[in-house]
Amino acid sequence: MALIKSIAPFATNGKFAVAPTVLTGADTLVYSPGKLQTLYLSNSTAGSVTVVIDGDAGTTVAPPGQGGTIDVSGGYSIAIAAGTVQAVALSTIRNFLQGTVNVTGGVAGVTAWIQEG
Repeated sequence: MALIKSIAPFATNGKFAVAPTVLTGADTLVYSPGKLQTLYLSNSTAGSVTVVIDGDAGTTVAPPGQGGTIDVSGGYSIAIAAGTVQAVALSTIRNFLQGTVNVTGGVAGVTAWIQEG
């Protein structure tokens, strides 16, 4: 199990190293609601991979104007085609990030990092 690393490029003086986390299939990330965080997922494998982001405290939410509840207990899935990078602004999926945030489905050849700022 690995913690997906965050980078804060605006806290540097020019260039900076990006050291992506190699996913193991049972990883975690830290969501900080007060920060602008973007999760990047890179797939260097020969096939598509689906990663699921799921906070362990998320069950249902009742967003304003939706007229009911939405089930977030299954997490948020992101399909990453072979040889591509997908990104998601974590604030846009905040309802799925309640509690300890697990990232599952990653395999060797899939890396991730979070950019803050």
